[in-house]
Amino acid sequence: MIETGPAPRRSGERDRRTDTFLKMPWWLVVIVVFAAARAVTTAFMLVLAAAQPENAWTAASPRYIDFASMWDGRWYNIIAVSGYPTVLPLTDDGHVGENAWAFMPVYPFVARIVMSLTGAEWALAAVGVSLAAGFGAALVTYRLFRERLDAGASLFGVVVFSVAPVSPLFQVAYAESLHLLLLAVALLLLLRRHYLLLIPVVVVMGFTRPSGLAFALLLVLHVGIRVIRRRQDPFARGDLAAATILAVVSGVVGLGWPASAWAVTGSITAYTDTELAWRSAYIGYQHLVPFTPWFQSLEWWTGSRWGWVVVVAIVIAFVAMMLSRPVRALGLDLRLWLASYALYLFAVFFPQSSTFRLLLPLFPLAAAIAVPRSRIYRVLVVAVSLVLQWGWLLIAWRVDGYDWTPP
Repeated sequence: MIETGPAPRRSGERDRRTDTFLKMPWWLVVIVVFAAARAVTTAFMLVLAAAQPENAWTAASPRYIDFASMWDGRWYNIIAVSGYPTVLPLTDDGHVGENAWAFMPVYPFVARIVMSLTGAEWALAAVGVSLAAGFGAALVTYRLFRERLDAGASLFGVVVFSVAPVSPLFQVAYAESLHLLLLAVALLLLLRRHYLLLIPVVVVMGFTRPSGLAFALLLVLHVGIRVIRRRQDPFARGDLAAATILAVVSGVVGLGWPASAWAVTGSITAYTDTELAWRSAYIGYQHLVPFTPWFQSLEWWTGSRWGWVVVVAIVIAFVAMMLSRPVRALGLDLRLWLASYALYLFAVFFPQSSTFRLLLPLFPLAAAIAVPRSRIYRVLVVAVSLVLQWGWLLIAWRVDGYDWTPP
């Protein structure tokens, strides 16, 4: 006789534990999920830190906070302590070299305030700001996903968000965590049509990470579509004017940081020249021509002029993804953000090892990934994400001799 009794009992116990967990306040569930994900990432990073040789940023086997504040974290440290240069540094051949103007001020200044209030050293303050912002981003992300999905799918969307391959950025000295918190708030306010409340969020967000122009494009598309559909989706009194003002403000903010660099250094191209310095190691110093960097990059990576075929394939794949049923389930505004930010990256970004980090603002895709309900599928999503996270840390974060794969 086959024993079948224990299996239902184990399943029932598991279901009761799951039900108890899900009956907790939503914010507590999200905090537990995000904290568990951060614990796993911390374990990954501690293993790598213990084996980390001496490098340009740390001694051998550094403390966690020192390991977590490498790479661009040093630039943010310089900004927090010394601000921005008034004279652009030049290379031996007269080109603008790498400098702090490539990094926006909100994150390092927030960390500096924490340092002043608590007496904490830079690394601890910076990582603490990122981690706190990450928890905030997870909470707002859940509320954002609930605008389109049920509670179960929204919660799994937060799981995907929390264990994503580049989720270590939530606990290192980078501005991405704070930017994602602001972006999630901005998208939630947009879905709820709180245009005037969005203005200060967009301003701060636009000086945290480059996002003003992409968000302005989203707003222009949002307003245009609402005008076309005004019979089905009429503007409330004053909303059209408020949304239009918001779009203009976002566009101005998008140009605000290049204008600031110009005002301080006296060079109208200070910001773009600084950004171009980072890609000079690949293709030399060239002018920024919109919509050419992806073709330049894929030609460099493939070693062939046929790199454009890869670019076309990527574009086709992105369009197919945008037309897929799970992505359509996100609703129009979130899809407009995905399209606007992707177009912004396609216009100005030179793909290299930082590409995966710069894809993080496409985080609403976590909700699309969460739509299927198969338990096996969801377990596989988490497992694959953790494997890719470990791979990203190995390739992009750990320093291995002469390292040309910065995160």
